[in-house]
Amino acid sequence: MSRRPHPSLLPATTKQIVPRSPLDLGVHVQRVQVEELVVTDPALVLAHAHAAARHDPETAALLGYRPATGLTLRTAAALLCALHAIDDLTDMGLRAARHTTRITAASPHRESVVMELTDAPEQDG
Repeated sequence: MSRRPHPSLLPATTKQIVPRSPLDLGVHVQRVQVEELVVTDPALVLAHAHAAARHDPETAALLGYRPATGLTLRTAAALLCALHAIDDLTDMGLRAARHTTRITAASPHRESVVMELTDAPEQDG
């Protein structure tokens, strides 16, 4: 007659582990990052923007650039911001004045929760 060992004496590998499914809370998050920039050298901004408009005319057209009308300083700054990382813009005549991150989180059963973080970079000298 064969005796079965108590289940607690069986090796752990024989136990059936049932994987748990992830918990879906239905939370939707939106993160918006806004960089406020200041033009430090308008001539440099326009020079870089003209080169960028020749290199990427489709993006320039989306921002309102037309070869017949030229680039305004506002359009030039927007074009550079669309095509380059914030760190690269310092060498193009722009500097960051303030960075704002706004995070909105909501679930179907709760009102939205909004968190906004703002910081201004350190001024040199």
